[in-house]
Amino acid sequence: MDMNRLMKQVQKLQARMQKIQEELAAEEIEGSAGGGMVKAVVNGQQEVLEIKIEPDILEDGDIEMLQDLVVAAVNDAIKKSKEHAGEKMASLTGGMSIPGLF
Repeated sequence: MDMNRLMKQVQKLQARMQKIQEELAAEEIEGSAGGGMVKAVVNGQQEVLEIKIEPDILEDGDIEMLQDLVVAAVNDAIKKSKEHAGEKMASLTGGMSIPGLF
């Protein structure tokens, strides 16, 4: 096995992985709860960017319900983001599962 060739392949893989990471950081994925009354937006690296709450949900004054919906919306967005990131990484690895990658 030619070590120079192997090192070049590793460098290409690292460059492609870096590009995917940058793309994921720029993407926005939305999750929701309560029939869309609460929405959370995260990027492809599972960082919360925005929380949107419909004003109508505040009329009841049920803070606990609102808190639960915010948590549910954030978890939904993170789940979708992880799935999306996994799909992008699968394109890099040819579908091969590499522990610790995603």
